[in-house]
Amino acid sequence: MARCMESSVGTLDLSGEPSDLRVRGLAKSFDGFALKDVSFGVPRGSVVGLVGQNGAGKTTIMRGILGELAFDGGEVELFGQRLSGLDDAALRAVKSRVGFVSSVCAYPGEMSVAQVATMHYLAYPQFDHQLFEELAERMGLLPHDPRPHLSHAARKLVKDLSRGMGMKLQLACALACGASLLVMDEPTAGLDPIVREEVLDIIREYLEPGDKSVLISSHITSDLEHLADYVMMVDAGELLFSCEVSRIEDEMGLAQLRAAELEQVLRADERGFGPLRALRRSGVTALLVADRHAFGRQFPDYVCDPADIDDVMTLMVKGEVI
Repeated sequence: MARCMESSVGTLDLSGEPSDLRVRGLAKSFDGFALKDVSFGVPRGSVVGLVGQNGAGKTTIMRGILGELAFDGGEVELFGQRLSGLDDAALRAVKSRVGFVSSVCAYPGEMSVAQVATMHYLAYPQFDHQLFEELAERMGLLPHDPRPHLSHAARKLVKDLSRGMGMKLQLACALACGASLLVMDEPTAGLDPIVREEVLDIIREYLEPGDKSVLISSHITSDLEHLADYVMMVDAGELLFSCEVSRIEDEMGLAQLRAAELEQVLRADERGFGPLRALRRSGVTALLVADRHAFGRQFPDYVCDPADIDDVMTLMVKGEVI
């Protein structure tokens, strides 16, 4: 399995992995913002979490992948095919294998649940209406009924759906269309914990055969810790790091050190615990450690707790290399 490279977090080299999505050198400039040379892959059968502050570039990346905006430079490859080299028919065929789920339901508000399903049935020849009904019943969108598409719930308008129901409708449609790759932009934002876990369970089931992939952005990093195989972070249009989630959980650590303790760590002749990032806060320094187990062996009197994705994000943006 690919590993993080040289820095305390690093950038994964996934070039040898079979990928459903691969982007190389993506660039896009707006007034006051630029996406700069972003490259990454989504290995087949995996979940890649995309994190970053608001305005970091996450949505720009996703919109470009979906073809909603043109990049100034770079290349997008879906299922091994470069999009720039495809004719219209081939491009439609490739894009029909990609499902999109957003935190905001983008279907016209005056459409009913049944009409949204019909729209997908007409647009996607592979749309599985029975699977849609099964998913919609399971998620509470439609009742368990011999003819759920004729029910009162099926006539409910999109504008009258809650945020959670709107997200579930998108997810049911994407899965019923037979998507091989799900692109999800903040899909669990604003959902209560029970609904969030229900959605995550459905995504896990979708992944079980091993031939599907997910790219998901989220501010709820606990979701990614329980779902994602890899996490990558963008900030100010640049890719800061990409890493296996398991490496953060199993190897990386966060130590809270007083000035004298920090000085002792920095005076160490040899740093067997790898590079460090530090964030100084009112007399205490938060120290992101690449290998907390090695750090513990070298400094057994200092507490170094397991790091999480939030810790890494904060230290990468606000901390400094020491």
